[in-house]
Amino acid sequence: MVKDHSTENMIAVRDLHKSFGTNHVLQGVNLDVRRGEDMVVIGGSGTGKSVLIKCIIGLIKPDKGTIYVDGQDTTSFNEKELNEMRREFGMLFQFGALFDSMPVWENVGFGLKQHTNLSDDEIRDVVTEKLSLVGLKDVEDLMPSQLSGGMRKRVSLARAIAMAPDILLYDEPTTGLDPIMADVINELIIQLREKLRVTSITITHDMVSAYKIADRIAMLYMGKIIEVGTPEEIRSSRNEIVQQFIQGKSEGPITREQ
Repeated sequence: MVKDHSTENMIAVRDLHKSFGTNHVLQGVNLDVRRGEDMVVIGGSGTGKSVLIKCIIGLIKPDKGTIYVDGQDTTSFNEKELNEMRREFGMLFQFGALFDSMPVWENVGFGLKQHTNLSDDEIRDVVTEKLSLVGLKDVEDLMPSQLSGGMRKRVSLARAIAMAPDILLYDEPTTGLDPIMADVINELIIQLREKLRVTSITITHDMVSAYKIADRIAMLYMGKIIEVGTPEEIRSSRNEIVQQFIQGKSEGPITREQ
């Protein structure tokens, strides 16, 4: 993948559409994610947040529209080019997606085993380094079943950064965690952005998390981005739909549409 560092935006989404049968999930999404920022996409369940990031990473092909990653139109890529592009991404899946049959070190080093010529000893060295970045020590030989929910989430985060990606995607990173562990994950996301200088997209409905980690927040509603702003700008938005969502109110247009 030929990179174009002259562009301000690491990711640019233009008029993106995606339907599943009669369900038109994305209806013309436009979004710019600047280099080095953490963009948080908020929205209710079923609004297409996960579909959006899966389109960005090339796991789902959009019906219409264009996605630029580092200046390159990835919607025109063939499968080989998409596979190469995905190496620039790390992704933290909502429920971790660890392999239950593999110890921690093999989980974290899975991408390195698949895509590099490193020996097992070299992979373990990288794994230990990445685990230390997420605050874990001496867990390499444990199985996922031996870990707490917060530890599993951090192991998944270590796997996401194992290949030294330029872009990190977080799919509901605090789901299923208690408030204290959720805050630990939020702090890790901030620290990793600063230490690794990555560009991040986080999708969440957790406004505590969104306000803490975001440089900017975008709201996805009825298949479109209806507002983008800093956390303070979103807090003070005059958009009724935005206010209803961030305040967690059940009345109004959101519930009628969902």
